[in-house]
Amino acid sequence: MPHIPASICVYCGSRPGARPAYLAAAEATGAMLARNGWRLVYGAGDIGLMGAVARSTQAAGGETFGVIPVHLLDREVGKRDLDRFVITETMHERKKVMFMNADAVVVLPGGAGSLDEFFEALTWRQLGLHSKPIFLLDTEGYWSKLISLVDHVIDEGFADASLKHFVTPVADVAALETRLAAALGR
Repeated sequence: MPHIPASICVYCGSRPGARPAYLAAAEATGAMLARNGWRLVYGAGDIGLMGAVARSTQAAGGETFGVIPVHLLDREVGKRDLDRFVITETMHERKKVMFMNADAVVVLPGGAGSLDEFFEALTWRQLGLHSKPIFLLDTEGYWSKLISLVDHVIDEGFADASLKHFVTPVADVAALETRLAAALGR
């Protein structure tokens, strides 16, 4: 039976962000995925952190799977030189295809779209719809306020304390690699 590589869904910004460390982390994430033989599953954009993680994965010889809705092909500059390139009709379909084709979720710095994707994956996990690990790459403390918000939601009685256990913040790509390998049993 052939070995099927793990697929990692990466949610991240379609902009590069304000700090050079965000772009560096995206590039390091792509190289790390390729080095481990893990397929990148992402939003198929060729701009911002999305483009950086994909180009880095490709440059290191890794496999890429991109999913983009038709209405974002021009805006996010759909990256058509991927190993697999899927065009969907809607954002909802995009998120579903990305998530269903992944064994783990990694969230790099990003904006409202990344938050939407993160909270959907977290909510599905809370409801028992999946058991995929979810990692926040907390580059230079980017996600610290989000982590505090999750604590606040729990403290205020709107979620069980188990919610916090469904998300693993990691400080850098080296820690992410270690935690992903352990979570995937590799």
